Amino acid sequence: MRPPSMSGHCLLAPIPESASDCLPPKDIKLAVLGAGRVGKSAMIVRFLTKRFIGDYEPNTGKLYSRLVYVEGDQLSLQIQDTPGGIQVQDNLLQVADPLSRCVQWADGFLLVYSITDYDSYQAIRPLYQHIRKVHPDARVPVVIVGNKGDLLHARQVQTCDGVQLANELGSLFLEISTSENYEDVCDVFQHLCKEVSKSLGVSGERRRASIIPRPRSPNMQDLKRRFKQALSSKVKAPSALG
Repeated sequence: MRPPSMSGHCLLAPIPESASDCLPPKDIKLAVLGAGRVGKSAMIVRFLTKRFIGDYEPNTGKLYSRLVYVEGDQLSLQIQDTPGGIQVQDNLLQVADPLSRCVQWADGFLLVYSITDYDSYQAIRPLYQHIRKVHPDARVPVVIVGNKGDLLHARQVQTCDGVQLANELGSLFLEISTSENYEDVCDVFQHLCKEVSKSLGVSGERRRASIIPRPRSPNMQDLKRRFKQALSSKVKAPSALG
């Protein structure tokens, strides 16, 4: 259930200004959803800065923007952090307006729970079902992430539970430690960017646009006609002087 490691193929450097002949970067919009205190903000900041910050103020829904390279593609990446005040009643998600607008806006989703919080795990299925309700074509990529994998002593959700849930929902599952492993965090975001690119047809558009059209071959009949005209004018020129 883990994608091939791609952390060596992602650069968070700005796109060089000298590349004026390159296509503008494609927009990729991601949303990170989950209950409170599961590490959503820490994951995003870890991916963008490589730094781990353990404590955050209550999340009000910050939008992060960055130009990135993913496997050679230039992407204008936007990541929407979301508040954690998710309420689930009778296995149904009570959706607030900001969360609903975020789901409509995004091209791909990370659904995050903490392995130390079983309630956060139980919020994943209703979140997924809401995404599929808003995007019924099922092309919008969703990745399920079990975070805080380093806190084994406080584990409440087993790895097999995450795998089973992901299999039932038809999503990819990864269990990671944001605090201890930057590469795993990077792989999560890179994989989702790659899947969103596929779903939006970004890769195909780039391949077609990267092929420089060959110059049209000159029409040989036209060249012969023009050559005869030029030759005829040279032959007639001396007689005109006489």
